[in-house]
Amino acid sequence: MTIGLRWRGVPFTLVLALSTLSGATQAANYPPRSYEVTEERSPCRDYRPLRQVFFGDTHVHTAFSLDAALQGTRNTPDDAYQFARGRRLGLQPYDRDGNPQRYSQLRRPLDFTAVTDHAEMLGTVAVCTDPNSSGYHQWMCRIYRRYPHILYRVMIAYALGSRQLSVQDPRFSFLKRYTDASVAGDPPLCGEGGEACRSGGLRLWGEIQRAAERAYDRSADCSFSSFVAYEYTANAEVNLHRNIIFRNEHVLEQPIGLQQALTSQRLLEALEQQCLQAGNGCDVLSIPHNPNLSGGQMFPLSTQLSTADARRWNRLEPLIEVMQHKGDSECWFGAGSEDELCNYEQLPYNNFAGRFFERFSFAPSMTDGFVRTTLSEGLRQAQHSGVNPWQFGLLAATDTHLGTPGAVAEDTHLGHGGAGKTVRAGEAPALPDDIEFNPGGLAAVWAEENTRDALFSAMRRREVFGTSGPRISLRFFGGWDYPPTLCNSPDFVRRGYEGGVPMGGELLHPPRFRQPGIAPRFAVMAQRDPGTDTMPGTPLQRLQIIKGWIDDDGERRQRVYDVAGNANNGASVNVQTCARHGAGYDRLCKVWRDPDYDPQKRAWYYARAVENPSCRWSSYICNARGIDCSKPNEVADGYAACCSSTFSASQHERAWSSPIWHVPTKR
Repeated sequence: MTIGLRWRGVPFTLVLALSTLSGATQAANYPPRSYEVTEERSPCRDYRPLRQVFFGDTHVHTAFSLDAALQGTRNTPDDAYQFARGRRLGLQPYDRDGNPQRYSQLRRPLDFTAVTDHAEMLGTVAVCTDPNSSGYHQWMCRIYRRYPHILYRVMIAYALGSRQLSVQDPRFSFLKRYTDASVAGDPPLCGEGGEACRSGGLRLWGEIQRAAERAYDRSADCSFSSFVAYEYTANAEVNLHRNIIFRNEHVLEQPIGLQQALTSQRLLEALEQQCLQAGNGCDVLSIPHNPNLSGGQMFPLSTQLSTADARRWNRLEPLIEVMQHKGDSECWFGAGSEDELCNYEQLPYNNFAGRFFERFSFAPSMTDGFVRTTLSEGLRQAQHSGVNPWQFGLLAATDTHLGTPGAVAEDTHLGHGGAGKTVRAGEAPALPDDIEFNPGGLAAVWAEENTRDALFSAMRRREVFGTSGPRISLRFFGGWDYPPTLCNSPDFVRRGYEGGVPMGGELLHPPRFRQPGIAPRFAVMAQRDPGTDTMPGTPLQRLQIIKGWIDDDGERRQRVYDVAGNANNGASVNVQTCARHGAGYDRLCKVWRDPDYDPQKRAWYYARAVENPSCRWSSYICNARGIDCSKPNEVADGYAACCSSTFSASQHERAWSSPIWHVPTKR
């Protein structure tokens, strides 16, 4: 349902949320909004009905995550939120007096953050760090504190159910027998029935909630939003991980992890039952991440889902992480792919276990599970059931394991931990991260104001986009009657909403007065990241629209259209100095009509804004060290990766909009 309003004399149209129509009430003393208000807080002074962009990070680990703690991370959820708001933060290694040897600080604070520590092994961290815990002196906790590098490999193997643990030190050969489980379970330190870990995990879960509340700005300034969240970390020899984000302070009594839900289907069922149907104001969504490491198993692509299951997927997983620290998941560049820009931050393996164990290095298909493939399989599901289970909006994140959300700058990258290099004691390594990893990306949300309700509502309706780090501003609308001159209009955004749907929406059959078969029009606009005084943003190079559909033979099809800018603009970067050269664009805009439109076919469209070339993070470090790859014998220890031929010294940073789906007229 739509209503016409005026704001500062300007008419516009708003779409009312279904929750509002169904009788849900606004919070007391809160002005009417187009979305349901579920919390008590001050209304924001800066409220914009036509929406504004907010940048944040929805994937952040701290010392409460076992893998982060075992790598020396001491920063807590409180520290991570303070970092997101602009505070300088110390990082490992620490000296004997506990002083950090490295520091990190954002040039620009974030608008929102969700700390997503692992549900799995949360109790292990609590037990091994609490001297009053019954398991504190148990042998595994002693190894945790004294030999963390050994226990890190044990816990990875334990979570994977692997029998391939390699322990070189004979003192720890007995650990092999503790990694023979077929699924993750409670380690011995948890005691009888796992009670020590259960109670310890609940204690940390409570602290996670309190940290989010302390960071949340409930004043009219609305300077920062924090979300209670966690990560569901399913490892079935491949990555099946999800970030679970709650709308408000009404959350689960305890996180649902792998032990409570062995599959993603079970996870969604449990979230539906224990949160959405709990009747206590709990609302939640799940964000899959790293489908590039799932070996094609992130989603049951070959299974025809029931209508009920498809609806559950559609509601609970409206978003997907298109890029992060551990690689780009948009698309695979290789056999059958002609989009050269897919060859961006790709990992040389397609499942997470392959990072640690050689026997898991390869899986049947490199393309199954990537975002484009999954979007197209969603179309196929919708052809049968009428419901698209994988109707994903796109965002990006860091997956930092240092408690440093939003640390995406290439020139100051200090790694993110996780699966990368361990920096716990002694000196930091020459390269702070493995060469195949990157600084990650940012989530961008179009919302009226910076509150949990406004941001969560935008995520639920998929009006979000992701960037590989820059703060590019990207708008994308689909409709039937946008004039070709719309880009010249000061009312571009208002007319975009009035004449169609924004990114994340469904473009239904045209109005009755339209001539059948006339193709829809898409209005897309990107503005470059302005950067800062010390690091100006990079100009834009081109603007693209990517389309996907299922052809008459049942095959997945994709096509990339350059709609604005110039791929051959002559812009370049000197990778020895990182100086950027050549012209680009501060703004790109286009009203585009699909030349291959078929009114009877379902399709998805999303926009991609691409910057001029710039240096990759490794180039800044290798240049500062004076590495000369033409003299391999003189390359200093620890810098061999600077001369890798697999990873480019430069890159094209970018932003991806959420798709707009074309739903054909029923015959």
